[in-house]
Amino acid sequence: MARSARDYDESDVRVRPSRRGSRPRTKDRPAHVDAVPGRVLAVDRGRYTVLVGHGGHRRVVVAMRARELGRRGIVVGDEVHLVGDTSGADGSLARVVRVGERRTVLRRTADDTDPVERVVVANADQLVVVSALTNPEPRPRLIDRALVAAYDAGMEPLLVLTKADLTDPAPFLDQYAPLSVPHVVTARGPAGIEGLDRVRAALSGRVSVLVGHSGVGKSTLVNALVPDAERATGVVNDVTGRGRHTSTSAVALALPDDDGWVVDTPGIRSFGLAHVDPRRIVHHFPDLEPGTEQCPRGCTHDEEECALDAWVESGAAGPAGAARLESLRRLLRSRTSASGD
Repeated sequence: MARSARDYDESDVRVRPSRRGSRPRTKDRPAHVDAVPGRVLAVDRGRYTVLVGHGGHRRVVVAMRARELGRRGIVVGDEVHLVGDTSGADGSLARVVRVGERRTVLRRTADDTDPVERVVVANADQLVVVSALTNPEPRPRLIDRALVAAYDAGMEPLLVLTKADLTDPAPFLDQYAPLSVPHVVTARGPAGIEGLDRVRAALSGRVSVLVGHSGVGKSTLVNALVPDAERATGVVNDVTGRGRHTSTSAVALALPDDDGWVVDTPGIRSFGLAHVDPRRIVHHFPDLEPGTEQCPRGCTHDEEECALDAWVESGAAGPAGAARLESLRRLLRSRTSASGD
């Protein structure tokens, strides 16, 4: 005979015990005082390759991001702290529990209308812009944009020109002389890359990020600097004049004898600068910046009312003032022009 609803009482109800226990929830996070410091060398689908230790005790550890970090991004060059299995043994996995404050941040956007910034590398000292002098032809606007990104990030720029064995570099260098950008010219010779020692000297003791569009010889340069890097190299398409993407992600590589780091990045075809305030670009022209005090409010420094023209004509900017002003305006225009060619 079926029982009616009135026949049930509290003794018939089974109460499932809580799995969370009786301890109250707290917002306090573990301190992880024993966390191991390290540097992120590569990022691949949510896994981070991290170098920990010093000297002969250095080892590479694979880690994942701890849940308490939320959605905070971790990029190559970040200084992090790890807990868990930091032995570096095959199959081991640690957790990144802290990300240090970044000294410098190299950013780019997809284009100049994209509000989403992409952090490329953190804590680098120098942005090395690699460009071929020919095959493929140099792309000054892309170089200009990379220079703006370097200035905005607080990094020092270095221009490395490759394939000088195929053409005279002087006409191209004349375009950048007013900017006083340090440069190194390389060429392919019977014994290897001529000028490689000068490149190595410029990178010594620093963390340098190499950027450039595909086919300029960037990966070839990295392989020469770091013999065991084994970065893939490609060829230039005879029809389009463009190179094939060979590097798919950024990776930090130690120079021989612990004499610095190079970060090789994938070949780029655009460098969006939507995140850059044009006013910050002027700050990197100390000979011209005082002249902006007389500019009208909202001046773009590339218009008839701009006070910089009078500043240069007065001689206050020095003998190279006119050329420097033109270079400044070229960089400012690059901020709002097409992000590639």
